[in-house]
Amino acid sequence: MAQSPAAPFTAAPFTLEGKTALVTGSGRGIGRAVARQLASCGASVMLTDIDPAPLEETATELGAHARFLAGDLTAPDFPQRLVDATIAAFGSLDIIVNNAGYVWDNVIQKMTDEQFQAMLNIHLVAPFRVLRAASPWIRDAAKREAAEGRRVMRKVVNITSVSGVDGIPGQAGYGAGKAGINGLTKVLAKEWGRYNVNVNSVGFGLIDTRLIQPIDKNAPPVIEMAGRQIPVGASPALLDAAKAACPLGRIGTVEEAAGAVLFFCSPLSDYVSGEILIVSGGARG
Repeated sequence: MAQSPAAPFTAAPFTLEGKTALVTGSGRGIGRAVARQLASCGASVMLTDIDPAPLEETATELGAHARFLAGDLTAPDFPQRLVDATIAAFGSLDIIVNNAGYVWDNVIQKMTDEQFQAMLNIHLVAPFRVLRAASPWIRDAAKREAAEGRRVMRKVVNITSVSGVDGIPGQAGYGAGKAGINGLTKVLAKEWGRYNVNVNSVGFGLIDTRLIQPIDKNAPPVIEMAGRQIPVGASPALLDAAKAACPLGRIGTVEEAAGAVLFFCSPLSDYVSGEILIVSGGARG
């Protein structure tokens, strides 16, 4: 029996029109790239960072798609204010990307309590507070939609690192915080599945941001956090070795990092939850 020819394959692009995203650490780097990609797909985006200037610049670039609120995400009251401001501005909250973070490295015998706690605060405690603040609205929205016979999928993407999965020397605090966010991801995927929320983690290897800029001995790179000058960057020799060890032979771009996050924010991941996606160019361990 002759078979009918198969229908030609047509790509089905997705849209995020009508969705509201909250992206922490979105003034620069990966967070800014994530915000750009979400906005390009039609989402409205609430931007937040500790520094107002880059936030305002990003918001101006995104135009009507964006609002911003500057503040210290580790302050106990700020996550609730941030969530409330997002819902007040856009009337919804559909995507949460917990991206804010920085490194403050040292070997364990030299790491202070302040260093260790700072890493837990920004990489684990702050995301927990953001998600806790969002939970009443998400729960109520899901119940209302179920009563109307609708299923609306929402997304949480927590940013982790190969340091939290495989370990990197000198990162006891950072690695512990990133491992902790993976545990929170898996717990929340089970708690919020009933509310049609996909909760996943994206773990990065070396991505080309200011945190790994080459170290100049005459002017070592630093970032300012809570009045402290935190050394960042990497030696050129370390960066060369990392490129050589990576199967793709290079460091990732912020746009490539954001692409993996976008997948978990999109309808393409509607049946994926509780997973950790490593984005490292194949470099592990």
